[in-house]
Amino acid sequence: MSDLPELPVTFRPAVTRVVLLTAGIAIFAVITAVAVLLEPLTPGERISFVFTGALLFGVLLMLSRPKVVADDLGVTVVNIASRRRLDWPEILQVNLRPGDPWVFLNLSDGTSLPALGIQPGIAKQRAIADARALRTLVEARSLHDPERSAGTSQG
Repeated sequence: MSDLPELPVTFRPAVTRVVLLTAGIAIFAVITAVAVLLEPLTPGERISFVFTGALLFGVLLMLSRPKVVADDLGVTVVNIASRRRLDWPEILQVNLRPGDPWVFLNLSDGTSLPALGIQPGIAKQRAIADARALRTLVEARSLHDPERSAGTSQG
């Protein structure tokens, strides 16, 4: 299967990440410059300006965090405030339907896990390619439903 990406592979919305981090740095720099340049501010007010800039940068940093990392043992989904490790057999399906904000993983426990590391927002074609690559990896590495396999072999 030459279509399989070489492991480990990391999927992340690179353009979105660059935009968020650049905006965060710019916001922090501007707010800090305002704090330094406004003469009537007290030291406490200056500190509160810088703290506010740092807080806004921190929020944008958290928003730039999502990624999906696939390795030999499974997949790690890092979302904004959570991280979840999945073994290959736990992932039944990789979905990115038209209009979806990101990929959803259908899991063997009957739940669906959003994977924000693959999102079609700014770079739609890249997200579609990443979703296909992850789907190919899941199909190649996951154990399929043992009951279905047993049912077909008894045929």
